[in-house]
Amino acid sequence: MRLRDKTVVITGAGSGLGRESALLFAREGANVVVTDLIETRTKNVAAEVQQAGGNAVALKADVTVESEMDAAVALAVSEYGRLD
Repeated sequence: MRLRDKTVVITGAGSGLGRESALLFAREGANVVVTDLIETRTKNVAAEVQQAGGNAVALKADVTVESEMDAAVALAVSEYGRLD
């Protein structure tokens, strides 16, 4: 596991390449903060990661809104103690 004990925020992780990235990072051992514009997507992908044995939390966030990205970073740090 190349990313063990690393923590990442993935934007657009509710579908497409973002989703695939979240699943891949988790398989490689990373803690994942799943963000997307659509909350149900974030929850679904975070649940997929968890069902596969990984660590993930979900957050509805828009990458174009600085305060929402600040919240994603804060969630990563509060949940996993760091952001890589």
